[in-house]
Amino acid sequence: MERIFDADPYQTEFDARVTACRPCKAGFEAELDRTAFYPEGGGQPADAGSLGGARVLDVQERGGRILHTLDRPLEEGACVHGIIDWERRFSHMQLHSGEHIASGIICRRFGYHNVGFHMGHEEVTVDFDGPLTWEQLMEAEREANRVIWQDLPVRVTYPSRRELETLDYRSKKEIDGPVRIVEIPQADCCACCGTHVRRTGEIGAVKFLSLMNYKGGVRAAMLCGMRALEDYERKTDEILELSSLLSAPAARLAQAVRRLKEENGQKDMAMAALYRRLFESLAERIPESGPALAICEPDLPPTQLRFFCNCLMEKQKADLLLVCTGDDQTGYSYCAASRSVDLRAPGKILNEKLDGRGGGSSQMIQGTFHAPWEKIRRCFYEICPEET
Repeated sequence: MERIFDADPYQTEFDARVTACRPCKAGFEAELDRTAFYPEGGGQPADAGSLGGARVLDVQERGGRILHTLDRPLEEGACVHGIIDWERRFSHMQLHSGEHIASGIICRRFGYHNVGFHMGHEEVTVDFDGPLTWEQLMEAEREANRVIWQDLPVRVTYPSRRELETLDYRSKKEIDGPVRIVEIPQADCCACCGTHVRRTGEIGAVKFLSLMNYKGGVRAAMLCGMRALEDYERKTDEILELSSLLSAPAARLAQAVRRLKEENGQKDMAMAALYRRLFESLAERIPESGPALAICEPDLPPTQLRFFCNCLMEKQKADLLLVCTGDDQTGYSYCAASRSVDLRAPGKILNEKLDGRGGGSSQMIQGTFHAPWEKIRRCFYEICPEET
């Protein structure tokens, strides 16, 4: 099979003969005598487009054969016209070429190798086998963009075995047969099967988005070219909206958020003090009931159940407490506490009987019940160690 994408990734249309076509799980699987469709591989997704009027859903390479998954069958022996989705193809070329530059620079400057590469829908992730700081990653990003803006040529060659022995190139694995080398001056020399731009200027820019520790090294997320610009546009829109909501200039958003966080913290403390006074007032109205007590406070926020339950325990209103809030239509949030009874087994029984979910420790459990309050109350007292 002639692999047009290897020789010329800019060729977006071609004619070919259908050598085989058969049904498959996702539709129909066609083979051609030549193709410009890049099959998924090396971390790069497959091309999309159309073939003889059929939509190309996926392209895979198996055992040296390139299989095109289509939404309808093609006639074997027929000559068909293929059209590549150029916007998708060129985006992959920008992303893959930009990743080469960044990985090559990181390898040269810090000695870490690219051991994992995935071109996802939202971002490209690259795994390196050593630690990197964000500052080091930014240094590599600045150097990568300097290479891009010099508009250097991207060379694709197939060196002989003798030439390969003298060539210092990156490769994740041993390669049988001809080795395809992608070389970018001042940046990278790497064995690669992907599609690439002709000159670095076509990449536009490289932008790293995040960095995290991963399997003894780091995982960096990045974007290039049009995808980087689209990401910048989305984030600019978010910043402008936040700026409007916080009534703060875009350059001072972090300061505004810190101030808001401090104010919310003060409000939370004030609300906690008010809730404490409310709970103590409610607790005073509840008589001591003996071994078990089940009560419902319909208007209590579910987030405050635990604090109210603790308040009742401190006031020693019962040895085993169940506090609920909610209604019969939407269900109830609950919190149960005890100082002497292991609640895990009773909690499991209550969840089974009351269509509930939840759990916790031996002394306190929380969750939800989907049953009427009277049924909840009755079941709770049925499984208590003693009747009230």
